[in-house]
Amino acid sequence: MGQSSESSGSSHPTLAAADLRADSRIAEARRLIAEAVADHGGGLQDVRAANPDLSGAYEQLLSRLADTRGGPPFWPYLSSGLGHGPYVELADGSVKLDFIGGIGVHGAGHSHEAMIDAAFDAAFEDTVMQGNLQQHPPSIKMSERLIQLARVDGAAIDHCLLSTSGAMANENALKIALHHKSPADRIIAFDNAFAGRSLAMAALTDRPNYRMGLPLALNVDYLPFRDPANPERSLRWAVDELHRLLNRHPGRYAAFWAEPIAGEGGYYPGSHEFFRALCEPLREAGVPIIFDEVQSFSRTSRPYAFQHYGLDEFADIVTVGKITQVCATLYGEVFKPKGPILSQTFTGSSSSIATGLKMLDLLDSGKCFGNQGQNVMRHDYFAAQLASLSEKYPALIRGPFGEGMMIAFTPGDGSADQAKQLMMTMYEVGLLGFVCGSDPTRIRFLPPPATTTIEHIDAAIALLESSLLKFSKQVG
Repeated sequence: MGQSSESSGSSHPTLAAADLRADSRIAEARRLIAEAVADHGGGLQDVRAANPDLSGAYEQLLSRLADTRGGPPFWPYLSSGLGHGPYVELADGSVKLDFIGGIGVHGAGHSHEAMIDAAFDAAFEDTVMQGNLQQHPPSIKMSERLIQLARVDGAAIDHCLLSTSGAMANENALKIALHHKSPADRIIAFDNAFAGRSLAMAALTDRPNYRMGLPLALNVDYLPFRDPANPERSLRWAVDELHRLLNRHPGRYAAFWAEPIAGEGGYYPGSHEFFRALCEPLREAGVPIIFDEVQSFSRTSRPYAFQHYGLDEFADIVTVGKITQVCATLYGEVFKPKGPILSQTFTGSSSSIATGLKMLDLLDSGKCFGNQGQNVMRHDYFAAQLASLSEKYPALIRGPFGEGMMIAFTPGDGSADQAKQLMMTMYEVGLLGFVCGSDPTRIRFLPPPATTTIEHIDAAIALLESSLLKFSKQVG
């Protein structure tokens, strides 16, 4: 194994690592792993209740978790480590229909054969974490693919830096913009923006509770987001406020921060008209435009939501994460820093990079993109089913229903208490969704775009209706 051309007589040198991957024993290990996962996970195709014999041990695990992290988790979710498509088995023996996927991480569902195989590839890398002083070829491939996808319709994206979290990707985006526009130090964002929970991102995020007791690291001004109930008025208000801010602080803005689809803010869609009306004066004022796609990447008609809305010419800096497994900051040549401000010991685990590349393959082979692609088709179907429930239970559920494979609805009176109550009822019934937004608080779904079927959506609707009936009795 590992002989060079000089020692073997071959015209092409080989690497010991390449010989290892080609070893028949590795191939047999792959086959056995895939076979075992299919045998044990294949039966997880419907919701089931917890096993009473496991309840005691499960409660002890939850108590230990609360002790170690300093408080209980948002819900009592501890995975067993196995699933099948959108179905996941928990350590109490229950099986849930997971339509939130760790907030969008499981883009192929649970225990997907190709994702496990990619992770297996990374498992015998000599380096578990890639980083500043150690990179491998898959890091290059991942960066190049994200850049190529971003440039398809002309976006001026030239560079990509991988990172370990969405918050870190967003930190890097902000550093690039601030560095580029120094000494400008103000940021424009949208009401209800969410960018992460680091010190800088907490300052940008429009959630006072998330920065309780923390110093404000940034000066941030907020614009109203597009209101789907009154798009023309909200556009006018946003543009007027933008001009007021630009006139009030001329030359002081280092960036405009925008989620093309409001994520934590409630899953409200943007539009080409709305963003163009804001981006044009920002461009004239020389303010860099950052599109935060940590949650929206791969969930619309195009890989990037800025492409979905035809905003390629305005994409200066873009961040992605969650479904890509490894996170990233993409930016144009003009924004290339002049100093060493973008160095990280860890840029991503070998496993996250390998599974991220496979995830991009699965999104493509799953025909997710295009105006008649699976993301659009499944959204239309899901939204129609939710609209039917809204007509049937108008006091319990109402739209709007999100964009692409970012699905949401408003439960009950839209209060945080009722939204959380329905979310927990859904959890007990076997359907996983999560809250987002405020005034009203909504419930969101992030079905895995690479593997969700109409049958999965039908199962989710049936479980949601059961939850609504229980919820109606709880709220009177």
